[in-house]
Amino acid sequence: MVEKSKVSHHQKLTAAGLLVAMGVVYGDIGTSPLYVMKAIVGDNGGLQNVSENFIIGAVSLIFWTLTILTTIKYVVIALNADNHGEGGIFSLYTLVRKKGKYLIIPAMIGGAALLADGVLTPAVTVTTAIEGLRGIPVFFDRFGSDQNIIVMITLVIILILFSVQRFGTDAVGKAFGPIMLAWFTFLGVMGLINFGQDWTVLRALNPYYAIQLLLSPENKLGIFVLGNVFLATTGAEALYSDLGHVGKHNIRASWPYIKVCLILNYLGQAAWILSAKNDPSILAIENLNPFFQMMPNSIMLIGVVFATVAAVIASQALISGSFTLVSEAIKLKLLPRLKIIYPGANIGQMYIPAVNMMLWIVCSLIVITFRTSTHMEAAYGLSITVTMLMTTILLMFYLLQKGAPRWVAYLVTLFFGSIESIFFVSSIAKFFHGGYVAVGIALLILAVMTIWEWGNIIKEKTSDTVPLKQYVEQLRMLKEDTSVPKSQTNVVFMTPDTIGDEIGRQIIYSILDKQPKRANVYWFVNVEVTDEPFTKEYSVDMMDTDFIVQVQLYLGFHVAQEVNVYIRQIVYDLMKEGRLPKQPQKYSLTPGREVGDFQFIIIREELSKVTELKKWDRQIMQLKLAIKKRTTSPENWFGLEYSEVKYESVPLIIGDARKTRLRERKVLL
Repeated sequence: MVEKSKVSHHQKLTAAGLLVAMGVVYGDIGTSPLYVMKAIVGDNGGLQNVSENFIIGAVSLIFWTLTILTTIKYVVIALNADNHGEGGIFSLYTLVRKKGKYLIIPAMIGGAALLADGVLTPAVTVTTAIEGLRGIPVFFDRFGSDQNIIVMITLVIILILFSVQRFGTDAVGKAFGPIMLAWFTFLGVMGLINFGQDWTVLRALNPYYAIQLLLSPENKLGIFVLGNVFLATTGAEALYSDLGHVGKHNIRASWPYIKVCLILNYLGQAAWILSAKNDPSILAIENLNPFFQMMPNSIMLIGVVFATVAAVIASQALISGSFTLVSEAIKLKLLPRLKIIYPGANIGQMYIPAVNMMLWIVCSLIVITFRTSTHMEAAYGLSITVTMLMTTILLMFYLLQKGAPRWVAYLVTLFFGSIESIFFVSSIAKFFHGGYVAVGIALLILAVMTIWEWGNIIKEKTSDTVPLKQYVEQLRMLKEDTSVPKSQTNVVFMTPDTIGDEIGRQIIYSILDKQPKRANVYWFVNVEVTDEPFTKEYSVDMMDTDFIVQVQLYLGFHVAQEVNVYIRQIVYDLMKEGRLPKQPQKYSLTPGREVGDFQFIIIREELSKVTELKKWDRQIMQLKLAIKKRTTSPENWFGLEYSEVKYESVPLIIGDARKTRLRERKVLL
């Protein structure tokens, strides 16, 4: 029997959907004007060392980067690769993983890099926005260029931001759309006001100036200038990951307005730089940021507040995206189980305390260590180039799977792969300027993923299972043996792996050998996480009995695993069909109760000392079990906090058991 409950998340094109897209999807890319031109000009020696051709070329590079990577690769191509409405590198992996087991490698690398580089987003955006306070005379007269006050304000905002995650973001999220619509409009208007005085900057739309800049001796960084240009499109991967929130139609319909506003702002900054680069009073400004400087003094405070709010919204989108990414990795068995809380009104609103704590600590340390946005920008963007490359690889297999001609799939991959490889090479210089932080975090996450996946492979290859049908008669005899005290009406075993009627030997050992467990009904429940995000299905095999129930739950990777709730429903379904005898309770708060009590048995595995494994395999299994002990408990993961749960430690024997022989010593009397 299969019960289906599917939720369609293909959003139609609506005004509300467009607003949500503004607030959720474009947070990261929408705050890039705060620091992109600042980084490009600053790394080339400041205003006094940039020419007209340099500025026009820089904006041209930004425009064509946004066009090729964000618009063509992600908005036009990648958004088609949706997994039942969900996007992101793990959803893309689930679409193509049947093409080869090795595809788990780019998925793991890309996911780890995306998580790692993302921790820099709140630090960079909030710090840059707060530094804009220096443009307000009252603030500057009081604090001057003291960076300590900037750091303190940034840390307080980041603390508040991460503290409110536990309460959910439903209410706040409703305001994100209108605020970000106003923000992008503000970006466009500010840009238009400035470049309206110098229409010649429109030359930047010609790719000739982009190519010229890369070859020009005026460009002191050479190809490495692309490391700063790339910051303009770091939000493209997040755009794809947030596909499930609003649907591709709303993203595609809203993107043209977003892109126009962004380009207008970059053009405005270019026009302001060209008009101000010879002004001695402006040249004397320390850590000059064209974004804030091009604003009229009368609205500077409004601009700083607006930028700060936009930075917080961008950070919120990053945090929510990190929760989703980690949740998908957990349910795809790429990361250990972590406690997941759903404080919002829908399953998409989740909160993972361990991830939230890690993000807060790392973001705060980055602010304290790097202090200025200039130093943070030097570290930002390196890892995301890796994620984009991994997405390109997976997209090739997606195109092939969809029947695209091989030459088209290979050409698309070569085109985007070449561009992203150039960006990666240009960003390598950031490694020594702070990029090592993001790389180190990515490698740590990747190491955990590797241990988890490798451990799964070892266990799948060598774990010991037995046919449940062979023990039906023994279970029947135990059920009817009144000399054995009844353990519970229903005993439920959570089985990690099920293939047909095969279950782990340790479960049968627990029932029959360790301590005979007499019960009315023996349940063997396995949860399989499906490729679809919102699947809720189950199948049952009772093996021609009325006391053995083998349940296979099929739950989407966005669905909470509330096993006790699902089991209750299955009990009523089976009783209604007459397949399971009713279990009338003599003593109960509920008169006429027909369902008995339940005890959930969870096997706590420990690697047996007699297991014969290769040296590295043993190390991996020990590391996996050590990590497993320090993550969330199975009862929290399976939603059994308020159920009766019993843990049993059983030695995990993987592969062949090491044989030992003792020789009897003869004792002479």
